Amino acid sequence: MNLRRPLSHVGELSSKVGRVVVPRARIASALGWTLVAVAAAAGTIGFALGWAELVALALGATAILLVAVPFVIVRPVYDVRIELAAHRVRVGERAVGRLVVTGAGRRTSPATRVELPVGVARAEFRMPRLAPGIEHDELFSVPTHRRAVLTLGPVTSVRSDPLGALRREVAWTEPELLYVHPRVIALDSETTGILRDLEGLPTSDLADDDMSFHALREYASGDDLRHVHWMSTARTQRLMIRQFEQTRRSHLLLVLSSDLDDYANDDEFELAVSTVGSIGLAALRGGKDMTVITHDGTLASRGARGFLDALSGLEARSRAAGLTAPARAIAAAAPGASVVVFVTGGAGPLADLRAASLRAPITARTVAVRAAGSEPAARRAIGDLAFVDVPELEALPQAMRAVSE
Repeated sequence: MNLRRPLSHVGELSSKVGRVVVPRARIASALGWTLVAVAAAAGTIGFALGWAELVALALGATAILLVAVPFVIVRPVYDVRIELAAHRVRVGERAVGRLVVTGAGRRTSPATRVELPVGVARAEFRMPRLAPGIEHDELFSVPTHRRAVLTLGPVTSVRSDPLGALRREVAWTEPELLYVHPRVIALDSETTGILRDLEGLPTSDLADDDMSFHALREYASGDDLRHVHWMSTARTQRLMIRQFEQTRRSHLLLVLSSDLDDYANDDEFELAVSTVGSIGLAALRGGKDMTVITHDGTLASRGARGFLDALSGLEARSRAAGLTAPARAIAAAAPGASVVVFVTGGAGPLADLRAASLRAPITARTVAVRAAGSEPAARRAIGDLAFVDVPELEALPQAMRAVSE
């Protein structure tokens, strides 16, 4: 007896049933699946044992499912788009947008509910019946009390029966990102004296061609005659060559602790992020190289927009080994840094701050800023490391002037 042909028919039948049944089964909600299970179990046991009560229960559950079908069987057809006034706002600014739903297809779409996920929240809108080409829009506003990267969408239409036994969802858009940038304050070159370095930083290495004049020496074969110092040559009767100190381009390194244990509360961490944002923007606007290190590694810092976008998504973590953890990456990330600024919270141990500063390049200017909401603005020192306590962002300009003296 050849069993291959009957088995192949069974396989084809199972495949067809799967293609037809499975997409519709996904419409059922948790309550719907419960009703299906009750109908199946009660019907099987009721008919087997002759229990009229169980049979009635099975029929009732089946009836509820059948009544729910007309509510979800008709699928709306839409063209949907989200229009944001701006994809980037600062904390506290209004983020407004418009949801535009247009009827599409060849028939009128039934009234339905449209859901718009915004981060972990969800906004709901009631859509009327829409004929093809008819547009309906809804305005919405997104709270921006906290720095964040919010995902908007996908916009989903939802149809369900009154009991919620069946629920049909259709996604109409791709997710979009809304960046809520941290608060920042302007710092000019006079305010941040440690960042002023228009001609580079001199080093102890000598060179035959640079910007910083150092001394004179006697001419040697191969020297560039453009660097001959003729007045000294005439006075000494020997050919004298200018010698220069090598300079290097200013490179700002910001090291931010994202360890929650270094901060008394969430507000201190937000103040620390705003501090990094303010100092970093001042450096970028001055055309300086900049690197930002956190517990998550090196932060994107190419351009003001990308820098603030990266700060928007920065999250703190607990028990992350304090400021010394990101400081270990200094040698690999920015070995030639000329200015190093450590930023931490008021609850971080001063010993960790001191240990982290020892990992900075020897030739770099090193300072620290503590976002300490409960401490008055003050300049202090640990050994040769100067640091300031900043209780609020508005105190940062004065604090940076104090630490650069």
